[in-house]
Amino acid sequence: MDTEELRAWFTGRLPADWFTAAPEVKVDREEITVVGTLAETENAAGGSDAESAAAAEGRSRRFREETREHRIEIAREAEHKFGRKVSWGVECNGRRVMFTTFSVPVMTRLRQAERQVLDTLVDGGVARSRSDALAWCVRLVGEHEDAWLADLRSALRKVEQVRADGPGQ
Repeated sequence: MDTEELRAWFTGRLPADWFTAAPEVKVDREEITVVGTLAETENAAGGSDAESAAAAEGRSRRFREETREHRIEIAREAEHKFGRKVSWGVECNGRRVMFTTFSVPVMTRLRQAERQVLDTLVDGGVARSRSDALAWCVRLVGEHEDAWLADLRSALRKVEQVRADGPGQ
């Protein structure tokens, strides 16, 4: 599924006054995540960090409540059309707030040394469970290896294109 196609569909489907620009749209095998940017609050530039954070939280909560029914309607359409769950979020004053997220169980086999890493994170209070510890590790790698992961995703898109252009297509 093409992310640009999804972004275009959501941009066309969402009310024009919801966000200041086209929403950020991410997709994987199970989920479409839509994050729109809300207008900055009046005190974002001149206020303290605490004031800016509080204003952003308030604006995000108001948006969530005021758009709930319409977002549910759009999500149902998208889920039917694209076969994936839809998660929503906003960004305001540089702070991201996710309203909904979809957690997917992932099976994995780990050797003892790998399990010990997870258990150390649990024992150290970094994570509540092995599952949380594994999610923490994945987030950490994602943050520190963003450029490498972007290169890998680009290469995968090229492989998909070459396959699609192959013989018999």
